[in-house]
Amino acid sequence: MTEILLIDIFGVFLVVTGFFDAYKYHWQCNAIRKVGLARGHSRKFINAAMLNDVIRFIYLILKPDIFLISSCVIAIVYMTELWVTIYKYYPYRYRGLYNFKRPSAFKYFINSLMPNDKRRRL
Repeated sequence: MTEILLIDIFGVFLVVTGFFDAYKYHWQCNAIRKVGLARGHSRKFINAAMLNDVIRFIYLILKPDIFLISSCVIAIVYMTELWVTIYKYYPYRYRGLYNFKRPSAFKYFINSLMPNDKRRRL
């Protein structure tokens, strides 16, 4: 009985520390919004971090653990917020010009996966 209680206590600590680990993405969003430009923030970093947590979430759906799933969902929510913020504040080449239209999120995502020397500047 005490072993199960100890495991549950560490599970709660896991969710709390997972929240703070995920909250750093919110802090990064606030920094981008304050400056108004996402220059210097890696799109590949957030893509890799989101891929890691999405794969972890799928695995946890197949082999459930409520504490890990909770931590993973919190991380995915804050990472999605960061991804959208970087998409919104990305330094597009023609931003600020008359009739500027932001590329689609799909085109932006594909562009962010490509190496800098091969991709077209948005």
